[in-house]
Amino acid sequence: MVVRVSTTLTPVRVPSPTHPTPRRRTRVLALPEARWALASTVAFLAALALDLAGLPWWAYGPLYAVAYVTGGWEPALEGLRALRGRTLDVDLLMIVAALGAAAIGQVRDGALLIVIFATSGALEALATARTADSVRGLLDLAPSMATRLTEHGEEPVPTSELAVGDVLLIRPGERIGADGRVLEGASEADQATITGEPLPVAKGPGDEVFAGTLNGTGVLRVRVERDPADSVIARIVTLVEEASRTKAPTQLFIEKVEQRYALGIVIATLAVFGVPLLFGAGLTDALLRAMTFMIVASPCAVVLATMPPLLSAIANAGRHGVLVKSAVAMERLGEVDAVALDKTGTLTEGTPEVSAVRPLPGSGLTPDALLALAAAAEHPSEHPLGRAVVRAARERGLRIADARDFAAVPGRGVTAVVGGRVIGVGRAGDPVTESVALGPDADATGVPGTEDGDTVVLVTGDGVPLGILALADRLRPHAPATTAALTALTGTAPVLLTGDNARAAARVAEATGLVDVRADLLPEGKVDAVRQLQDAGRKVLFVGDGVNDAPALAAAHSGIAMGRAGSDLALETADAVVVRDELTTVPSVVRLSRAARRLVVQNLVIAGTFITGLVLWDLLGHLPLPLGVAGHEGSTVLVGLNGLRLLRESAWRSGQVPVQGTRG
Repeated sequence: MVVRVSTTLTPVRVPSPTHPTPRRRTRVLALPEARWALASTVAFLAALALDLAGLPWWAYGPLYAVAYVTGGWEPALEGLRALRGRTLDVDLLMIVAALGAAAIGQVRDGALLIVIFATSGALEALATARTADSVRGLLDLAPSMATRLTEHGEEPVPTSELAVGDVLLIRPGERIGADGRVLEGASEADQATITGEPLPVAKGPGDEVFAGTLNGTGVLRVRVERDPADSVIARIVTLVEEASRTKAPTQLFIEKVEQRYALGIVIATLAVFGVPLLFGAGLTDALLRAMTFMIVASPCAVVLATMPPLLSAIANAGRHGVLVKSAVAMERLGEVDAVALDKTGTLTEGTPEVSAVRPLPGSGLTPDALLALAAAAEHPSEHPLGRAVVRAARERGLRIADARDFAAVPGRGVTAVVGGRVIGVGRAGDPVTESVALGPDADATGVPGTEDGDTVVLVTGDGVPLGILALADRLRPHAPATTAALTALTGTAPVLLTGDNARAAARVAEATGLVDVRADLLPEGKVDAVRQLQDAGRKVLFVGDGVNDAPALAAAHSGIAMGRAGSDLALETADAVVVRDELTTVPSVVRLSRAARRLVVQNLVIAGTFITGLVLWDLLGHLPLPLGVAGHEGSTVLVGLNGLRLLRESAWRSGQVPVQGTRG
């Protein structure tokens, strides 16, 4: 199924642990498998009641027939189709066993087999449906409309109907509806989730813009240059849908063995039937023992042991904003024993914060006074730099004065009248102004005492430089807790791999407790570092976000891409995508994968134990058919329900990272 969806993403509020995001869940009876299983169960129970009450055959016989047909027609059809393709399906063995039981007068037992078999099939369908629920939840994040300009004026249209060449009107604060190029206007776009740039980028005629990025304070006219079907969110939805159709290595191995095993069951069943006849056993007894053997020896529980836990884990992770692409990827996530982390956009969130306040000599201002003036001028602004300045003033408890005559020039800065003076706040991009304002003691950033990588903002009063603000990329609030959780999971601290300079990398490493730091890396350098770890016998999980991280994501044993949108290449390459930018979900999904792997092992042990015990009972003693059916199908339902445990909210909460004591 091909899904065409909107190209944009709305701002997503990160849900708190105590207030989980509401989700839509598929009703059980919305599944056809569940409805057929229910119809079969109701017919069987009604027939059983009439049968035990001693009524004649014509009263309950048709109800048993209804139970056979409603619960068995679909697996019988699938089994015949598989047989036509020269594949022996276990489903077909169950139907044959049920019909064989009916042929020798065990109609009730055969109907019981059909009912339980249909119920186990409904459970597997439920796990798949829960995965689809997470896809629909993602679609809810994307608005469906854009404003298209035509010769007749403005026209609201579904973004899925946009075509290359359409011209869009993008108002301040709106998400851009499609990948394109600016025709008119000046603004800035927050495109950190696409390119990894932590600060908004000025946009003017001729500049490229990306779907899902957030427009700033200006108005833009944008020509669409890419079909919406190729958008990032459309690719995410497609990836999750494909996840439900993939099979993990354990499942592939089981299915490879299943064909030979099923053929062996047929041969063994014929032997169990024929050998007693040669020694004088009655036809009915021999056939009953053979049908019982076919039922209890069939590997239904083994086949169902793998996919429900993995699909349930995929669905649960999807509900919490982590899209795991396939069952293969989910299984591999649980195998990792080392982690490598990117810095910008991964451990940092791309949100600037004030890192230094430097009044200039002769300004007569203290740092707090300078910050208060800048915050007053920036207070009406919607620009991320302005919000960072206002936030810093509030955190220091400073009074923010009223401002008037506010004006913002996209890409330049703001001006406002504060206390009778015209206060300007803007990037210190003029080399002459910087040299006059900063003097000879400025470092590489131009700011005395600031660190590499900071953004420099010049504050002026009536055109005279008053001081400098430095803003740095903001560390994600839960980064230290996340790195500690990953250390506990793998037994070794994560490695920091970044293309940023060593001083900026050291600052982040110190804040997150990391020791192994490798900076100034080109993309191939990150790949080399990952391969060195893997050559040492480690299974590496790499977490990154940008195009430059894609090679390392591909080289690692498992890769997780950060970002609500993320770069196209990173999304395509990673095994999983953290949609909501919640770093704490990384160790959580690894724990969930390990829980799924444990449940797979538990299920295989349960299935193997039941099959071995029931087969020995039937061969060495006398196993009643009803007990054989109950034991075999009971184990199948048991492993199915055991796998569905990972759908519960508690399965995710048990792997959550404790965040007490971290900055919110």
